[in-house]
Amino acid sequence: MSNIQIYSTMMCPYCYRAKRLLDAKGADYEEIDVMMNAGRRREMVERSGGRTSVPQIFIADEHIGGCTELYQLEEAGELDAKLAKAQAA
Repeated sequence: MSNIQIYSTMMCPYCYRAKRLLDAKGADYEEIDVMMNAGRRREMVERSGGRTSVPQIFIADEHIGGCTELYQLEEAGELDAKLAKAQAA
């Protein structure tokens, strides 16, 4: 299992945008589609502290949040270090 997980649905533009950034960074991530899987959706809600929107992103078991928070990390110059930590683990 990858140290980066993104809970998503197929029709979500924010999920697509988040995955596009991770792809651009060369990050190896596990995509977990919660659209038709109630068990994985419950898992996402539990791991994210009650958040029900997608995407929900975890890097090295740290809850990052959604697409907006992922891009905020990028803008702050903090995303690369988090991704490197996850890839090294």
